[in-house]
Amino acid sequence: MSDEQVELIIDGKPKTVPEGTTIYDAAFELGIPIPTLCHQPNETPVGVCRVCVVDVGGRVLAASCVRTVDKKNDNRNGKPMVVSTNSENVRKARRTLLELLMSDHPSPCARERNTGDCELERMAREEGADKPRFPRRISPRGQDNSSPAIAVDHEACILCDRCIRGCDEIQHHNVLGRRGKGFMAGIAFDTAIPMGDSSCVSCGECMVSCPTGALTNKSIVKTVLPGDPVDEKELQQLSYFQHVSGTFLKLNKNAIVRRHFKKGEIVCREGDYGSTAFYIEEGQADVFLSTRMAHVKTQGGATGFLSKLSSHLFGRHEERREEEGERHSIPIDGPVDLPYDRPVATLHAGDLFGEMTCMSQYPRSATVRAATDCVMLEMLRNVLDIMQRNKTLKAQLDANYKKRALEDHLRGVPMFASLTQEFIDLLRNKVELVRYAQGAVICRQGDVADSFYLVRLGFVKISERHPGGDLVLAYLGRGGYFGEIGLLSEGPRTATCTALDHVELVRIHADEFGQMMKQFPEVRQSLETLARERTEQNRQRLATATSMPLDNFLAQGLVEAHSLLVLDLERCTRCDACVRACADAHDGVTRLIREGQRFDKYLVATSCRHCRDPLCMVGCPVGAIRRRKSLEVIIENWCIGCGLCAESCPYGNINLHPYNDFEPDPEAPGRQKAVVKHKATSCDLCMEHKEPSCVYACPHDAAKRVEPNEFFKWLSEPGRTEAPH
Repeated sequence: MSDEQVELIIDGKPKTVPEGTTIYDAAFELGIPIPTLCHQPNETPVGVCRVCVVDVGGRVLAASCVRTVDKKNDNRNGKPMVVSTNSENVRKARRTLLELLMSDHPSPCARERNTGDCELERMAREEGADKPRFPRRISPRGQDNSSPAIAVDHEACILCDRCIRGCDEIQHHNVLGRRGKGFMAGIAFDTAIPMGDSSCVSCGECMVSCPTGALTNKSIVKTVLPGDPVDEKELQQLSYFQHVSGTFLKLNKNAIVRRHFKKGEIVCREGDYGSTAFYIEEGQADVFLSTRMAHVKTQGGATGFLSKLSSHLFGRHEERREEEGERHSIPIDGPVDLPYDRPVATLHAGDLFGEMTCMSQYPRSATVRAATDCVMLEMLRNVLDIMQRNKTLKAQLDANYKKRALEDHLRGVPMFASLTQEFIDLLRNKVELVRYAQGAVICRQGDVADSFYLVRLGFVKISERHPGGDLVLAYLGRGGYFGEIGLLSEGPRTATCTALDHVELVRIHADEFGQMMKQFPEVRQSLETLARERTEQNRQRLATATSMPLDNFLAQGLVEAHSLLVLDLERCTRCDACVRACADAHDGVTRLIREGQRFDKYLVATSCRHCRDPLCMVGCPVGAIRRRKSLEVIIENWCIGCGLCAESCPYGNINLHPYNDFEPDPEAPGRQKAVVKHKATSCDLCMEHKEPSCVYACPHDAAKRVEPNEFFKWLSEPGRTEAPH
């Protein structure tokens, strides 16, 4: 802008401004409003919406936000520029522009519905353009709900670029940009990926800048958390929130509260569902499992195969499976794991817990009790998501994890138990904590293998791509790991790994992984053995899936079963001896229902299938349900009875077994009260006997426990008309 002054007249009012001043700014100084959608006084003008058109006496109307007052072009013959902002010609053009914008805009948009302040729709009503003459056409760009903080409706976007300038010029995050051409043009995050997967920190500047419902706050104003509301200015004085946008905190003032807990007060209980996470400001808290560490097992008399068996809880020292002997810790939704032999730990000021409950709506994995008087911040998902994206806070939480939990996490995986303290200390400075939103691809089949991953939070789906579609190989939860096959073979990734929910991983880069393999040959041997087993299992699954030509067999999920209870309906007399035998073997609670899917002449009874793709394992907050090496799906003794596995089983084959227990009575300190708790149970194949009770009890040899792919192989064999006996 020049120091030389230029005269102009706007709507009959004279004005002298420095050369290079825009007509919009000159009119603003005179108090003359010029409508605009794409321009804000504190941003670089772009002139894309053209709603700010004015008449400067030329052949065409000019956009006032970018048209400057220049002595050479606009002060001809020594006469000042004459500008009209509200002539009939200008109003007609502005009305047409608004009609065109409204024809591409869903009305009412989310902003208009929620707060009634969509700038486009308000301006259209004022100009009489809210019912456009042109056919309405909605863009095919769709919506994006991947961010827990901001809703993105590309259909409501008018390409004003205000969000881009807010992100770049005000917050300097440089996340937003344009994509596409013509009618398909739109706003993109990073390299045109969903907002939730991008580098966006959800500061809210784009949302505040947006004039329509294209970017709106996922408001939680109707949510009322118990506790004391905290002003956004007070929050920003806390180190935890120092680098979070005040605008975002103000818009989400109901999403975070301060809670005060007296010593001994319960903060949350294992098995309860919740939608919040807690950050400890002051004090200490104990985190523990209140559910008894025990298996639901059956025990019977000394004689008779079908003698009455009763269900009992066997403590961890009375009955412990061989695989459990190698376990040192129990994974929970917190910064530490719980020691197996004494499942209690302490949380300190600066610790965050409840992330998985908050982000993925899983049950609480442990009970937390105030060990001292405590002050905690309780927050909803949209705030927690912002916290985890904040670079300063992420560095703080990652440092806490590496310092306190990395060693326990590594040693919790049996094959890494031999790692020395020196090597673990080396890894502290080398490993990287990475986070993925639900549905995000962590690595793709065929990619270069450059890292080994340990699952810290969430669940990862492992799948292989084949011409007939993807084949799910496994679901991995906390303590699981993947990426070793490509690194050991020095080849590409053999599978695609996808985040099923909010996932946090410990990433060990190829160099450190290679160093670990050289320094600890026993670890390499264990990983190579496991890699061979996984490769062979995947090969067998693929061969089985492709050898079964019957769509019905596949559609019923039978190919995914490892052990099926089938009833030959030509032999079965519906006597229910199998059901009664199961009930007699399990304290009167049957784990078998003589109903289910029909396939050929067989009834697939409702009883645990020990699936090859066990959905019941997805989401267990403490990792208590898993598969043995023999492929049976078992439930560990630290099951907290939340029931998520029972809800997740698509076949209804998991039940909650009640038992009597005692817990402290809050109304009578120092005393206990009787309560009924639950443990998840499913068919255990009557492992105490040579064969399942239901099969043994069938008087007509109609009940069989079979491996379905082998048993039904006859269906694809030429000339075979019935199953082998």
